[in-house]
Amino acid sequence: MKDGWRANKPHGGCLIDVSSGAMVARGLSMPHSPRLHDSRLWVLESGTGQLVLVDAANGQRQKVAEVPGFARGLALCGPYAFIGLSKIRKTSAMDGVPLAERREQLKCGVAVVDLRSGQSIAFLEFQTAVEEIFDVQLLPNLRFPEVIGFQQEAIQHTFIVPPENSRLGASGVSV
Repeated sequence: MKDGWRANKPHGGCLIDVSSGAMVARGLSMPHSPRLHDSRLWVLESGTGQLVLVDAANGQRQKVAEVPGFARGLALCGPYAFIGLSKIRKTSAMDGVPLAERREQLKCGVAVVDLRSGQSIAFLEFQTAVEEIFDVQLLPNLRFPEVIGFQQEAIQHTFIVPPENSRLGASGVSV
């Protein structure tokens, strides 16, 4: 049924093993970006702003980290998760979704989480021009990638990155 998932956004999401058709986990809040990494199943619960580890054998899940945004887009590398974060659109109907309670505090950017501790270790925030992230990909072995098409003046003010020798606390960005 078209848009059938909308009726139970807070707890109606599921993960399905496509090859077997078996249900892996139920009761998720808007699951996004399931990934296998180091023989473990990771998923974002967009409706709660959480990175979750799922036991594929029994469907049990464990919150690894909570992030300050609508989580969509997950890239994993070694012990790190790179998570795309969005603000919730003003026109979006997020009734009943736990993340909507923090709507005014949400940020847009990319959070980096240490999978071993669940701690956020870095955050790149888009303060202007960008409010939604749909996916995150890592580009290994590239030193100066560029985005073609963003020639407007606004792009110069989109990224705020501290100097290389800066050591910021938990609330700052560390790259």
